[in-house]
Amino acid sequence: MSPKRRHLIEDLSLPFGDPRPIFSESELRETAYEILVGACPSSGPKLSTLEMMRVRMRISEQSDARIRIAAEQLGRRVESVVLPLELIQLFRSLDFPSQQECEAWLRRNLKVLEAGLLLHPCLPLDEADTSAESLRCLIRGAFKKPMDIEKIIESVQTLRSVVVSLACRSSDGSISETCHWADGFPLNIWIYQTLLEACVDIRAETSAMEEDDEVLELIKKTWVILGINEMLHNICFSWVLFHRYVVTGQVKNDLPFASIKLLVEVGKDTGTSKDPFCSKILRTTLSLILSWADKRLLAYHDAFHNGNIESMECIVSLAVLSAQILEDISHESNGKKKGADVDYSRVDNYIRSSMHAVFTQTMEKLDPSKHPSRNQNQAILSVLARDTIQLAFNEKAIFSPKLSRWHPFAAAAAVATLHVCYGNKLKKYVMDIKELTPNAIEVLTAADKLDKVLMQIAVKDSVDSEDGGKSIIREMQTFEAQAVIARLVKSWINNGVDRLGEWVDRNLPQEVWNADKEVCAPSAVDVLRNIDGTLKDFFLLPIPMHADWLPELMSGLDKSLQKYILQAKSGCGSRSSFFPTLPALTRCSTRSKSNCLLRKKEKSQMTQGSKAHVGTTKGDNSFDITQMCVCINTMQHIRMELGVLEKWIVANLTNEDIANGVSLKFKLSASAAVEGIHQLCECIAYKIIFHNLSHVLWDHLYVGEVSSTNRIEPFLRELGRYLEIILSATKHDEVRTRVIVEVMKASFDGFLLVLLAGGPSRAFTLKDSVNIEEDFRSLTGLFWSNGDGLPVKLIEKHSTTVRGVLPLFHTDTGHIIEQFSQLTMKMYGSTDKSRLPLPPTVVQWSPTEPNTLLRVLCNRDDKAAAKFLKKNYNLPKKL
Repeated sequence: MSPKRRHLIEDLSLPFGDPRPIFSESELRETAYEILVGACPSSGPKLSTLEMMRVRMRISEQSDARIRIAAEQLGRRVESVVLPLELIQLFRSLDFPSQQECEAWLRRNLKVLEAGLLLHPCLPLDEADTSAESLRCLIRGAFKKPMDIEKIIESVQTLRSVVVSLACRSSDGSISETCHWADGFPLNIWIYQTLLEACVDIRAETSAMEEDDEVLELIKKTWVILGINEMLHNICFSWVLFHRYVVTGQVKNDLPFASIKLLVEVGKDTGTSKDPFCSKILRTTLSLILSWADKRLLAYHDAFHNGNIESMECIVSLAVLSAQILEDISHESNGKKKGADVDYSRVDNYIRSSMHAVFTQTMEKLDPSKHPSRNQNQAILSVLARDTIQLAFNEKAIFSPKLSRWHPFAAAAAVATLHVCYGNKLKKYVMDIKELTPNAIEVLTAADKLDKVLMQIAVKDSVDSEDGGKSIIREMQTFEAQAVIARLVKSWINNGVDRLGEWVDRNLPQEVWNADKEVCAPSAVDVLRNIDGTLKDFFLLPIPMHADWLPELMSGLDKSLQKYILQAKSGCGSRSSFFPTLPALTRCSTRSKSNCLLRKKEKSQMTQGSKAHVGTTKGDNSFDITQMCVCINTMQHIRMELGVLEKWIVANLTNEDIANGVSLKFKLSASAAVEGIHQLCECIAYKIIFHNLSHVLWDHLYVGEVSSTNRIEPFLRELGRYLEIILSATKHDEVRTRVIVEVMKASFDGFLLVLLAGGPSRAFTLKDSVNIEEDFRSLTGLFWSNGDGLPVKLIEKHSTTVRGVLPLFHTDTGHIIEQFSQLTMKMYGSTDKSRLPLPPTVVQWSPTEPNTLLRVLCNRDDKAAAKFLKKNYNLPKKL
């Protein structure tokens, strides 16, 4: 017998007590067979039926012949005699093959008398009756060794008197016609159980039951001797069939089905039967059956599988029926109404207990401490999630269809239990997650899949329930794994963006923008490398929705890079930092020798005073031109690298993600870089023209008068050197051209500023226009550089304003005054004093704009101009 089979049998208690301390198995068989033969008249049963019983009960032919002879000689109804007593009187030692067999036979019959009359009598013994003590002394004396068989047989009359006295007692004190010697519990049940076991073929452990009506009818003839009724018969036979099913390895399902049929009949009788003895026997028997079944069904995965699922169905049926009958008995005895849904609640308990048990076993198999060879870094809960899905599918396919007979939503209850079990483990795991790791994502992704699978099974299985499955779904609180992933991803993104921002704050102030070593700031290379690394790490995260989180990550990185760009260019100033403040308007007196001498004497003083207005910055800045060029290179490098990053991002997304309009641009930083390049180009240009070259532009050009000593050549020489610096310091052709164009535009603005807002230190005659136009041609020629510089069309485009204003310097004063008066009156009207209003300063000079014409008149060394300005505006001659 296998250890498992032995465990199953040892685990099964006996409901009627254990006869082994009194009788051996063979003694019970022989006693039962004697009663069976004694109860059957010779003309009654078919010899073949009784012979079959003899064979099954393993009774020898010699014993059978002896018993049949005795039965024929009784001459009275079997219930009116004490069979062991009659047998002892009938037989002598010579009737047995050996002295030992005779002694064993005699000893057995004396033990039957002792058990039936003294140990387990039908009626309680009367202490005043000496017959019991007399019988006890006779039996005790007979058992002394060596047993004197002949003496015992000769003294049978003495034995008869005390036996009959005890056997013929009745509850009312009268002498009963029926002898009660084998109907006391549990002796009667032991004997009857032995007879019933003959209805099951025990020649092989796997043999099936052979129930035969004739055999049962034969056995039922013993009821009068053993005190058995229909209900006791059903209880006892049900137990015999169940017990046989257990000890034969639970392979023949016809045995429990037959047991169930009998219990159904018992259940029908429980409401009408008032026999407390039967109720007690029934409770004991059913409790043992139920206890045995519960141990298997509360963890049914340990005992059942696809190959023996029919056995499980049998045991569940048996357990549910036993529980129902016990419930009915309980309510009958307590006078309460019967409870409902015993089968549902019991099977629900089996399902939930078993799912919890199998989940625990599955989890223990994954415990690294119990399996040292297992990878310690493996995400155990992700493996557990996959195994739990398999458990759910296995349950739904194998067990739930069988259990749905009693529990209409068996699969839903099973997966709900698994959901709760895994959810408890996941909650503890999530509480310990501090940051996003591959293991965490793996676990949460697996948990999310498990959540969806279990929910789907539960909803589908319970959709037809009264509440549409709402109670089951309420029980299955979603894992919210996606929400946890979202929180972790958001935290991961925020941490990455914060680190980048901190890096910018810490390292950018230390940047030296050294043009001698680098054409691009090392800090920019590092910040771009940081962004690139963050993006690559992001796409390595094992999350299923990179495209969903990419916009938030890119937005954070974009803002950090924008912050870098804005802080980087802030050290370079702006166009307004270098653009001069225009001096107040003055009028020029007619040219004379004294006036010329006066202007020359005051040249130094005037130019010093002018520095308060022209060529100064609002807060001096430490960035020189080469550093500003490095800053421009850096901005352009960022623009180009952003394009590379954006292409890399596209390559790592699916076409579906792109089609859904996922943001793929670093809009803020790209825009800031473009604006930064524009601002830096202007800053370089205006710093060169209005700050670095103010000494050869504002302090020198045309101061006093237009002469060979204050023409544009010094300015062009200095400007040429700066252009060389720009050419060598800027890395990209596109940016280099933009810087030079901005320098050209600034030089044109500076040239016009000298002509139109040069203050009282400058005065121009009509003859000076030739030199002025020649100087401007030299200035444009510097940028054209004999065809090696800027294109002619580009120069012409940006010199339009200058070329429009220069003709005014050789235009007659009267014509200018007339044109100015007409435009002013048209635009602004006249004042009450019949004076022309003073036109405001404009952003863009123009030959058709009043303020531009007014400024030409202010610097016109001409009496008519001075008189006109004196009359209309009373402008001073000097500041």
